[in-house]
Amino acid sequence: MKIVWTQEALERLTEIDAYISKDRPERASKFINQLIEHTAPLSSQPRLGRTVPELHNPNIRELIFKKYRIVYRLRENLIEILTVFEGHMLLQIDENDS
Repeated sequence: MKIVWTQEALERLTEIDAYISKDRPERASKFINQLIEHTAPLSSQPRLGRTVPELHNPNIRELIFKKYRIVYRLRENLIEILTVFEGHMLLQIDENDS
């Protein structure tokens, strides 16, 4: 399956990169690359992540990477990465167009 990052998810990656860069610029791009690589297994195992507890929708799932939640939606032959955010936060319904 093809993995596609939404504009929302890409903006979040940019925000995370900027935040890490404030203290450790040399670490920021490495961290973002690792986070992106963490989603690679989804192309062959799309149900690898758990269902997002706030939504109870079996097609909206998440992977955890360090302290971040990577939320994605299963579509026919496509995986959409919807957003990325800190794990202590709850997903806001307006953060995706489910």
